[in-house]
Amino acid sequence: MGNLVLSIKESYNELVNKVTWPTWATLQQSTILVLIASMIFALLVFIIDAISKWVVDFFYGL
Repeated sequence: MGNLVLSIKESYNELVNKVTWPTWATLQQSTILVLIASMIFALLVFIIDAISKWVVDFFYGL
């Protein structure tokens, strides 16, 4: 039980004293970048899926 308490105390100390937290502006910029990249990736997956569906439908339609 003592190891668990020590681990929690050390984790808290590291979060408070050693972690460098981003500024609000940096956090917003990073969030926007991730959203845009996710949308682009989703669009690419959608396009690849649509093309593969068209190819499969074409071959099964023969």
